[in-house]
Amino acid sequence: MNLWTLVIATIVGCYLLKLAGYLVPARVLDHPRTRRVIELLPVALLAALVVVEALASGRHLDWNGPRMAGFAVGAFAVSRRAPFLVVVSSAAVVAAVLRQV
Repeated sequence: MNLWTLVIATIVGCYLLKLAGYLVPARVLDHPRTRRVIELLPVALLAALVVVEALASGRHLDWNGPRMAGFAVGAFAVSRRAPFLVVVSSAAVVAAVLRQV
């Protein structure tokens, strides 16, 4: 199987997945349980992505001190309801400073 076959199969798959979303009846989307899952799914996926990026290096867990400190500072800033830019920049600054030390 060559690369172009995979690319075209991915394009078709993405299009069919998007089309399936339009074909779902409105009564299914208006159900309270479905609505709750739809609202929480992006938050769960983003949280999983952040944790994986903070703890993993390739296929292994990496308890990197500066990275974990930046993660902790970012988590603290989120808990204090800081703006997104403050969360990201404070975590980046802490990680960068600790890497230089």
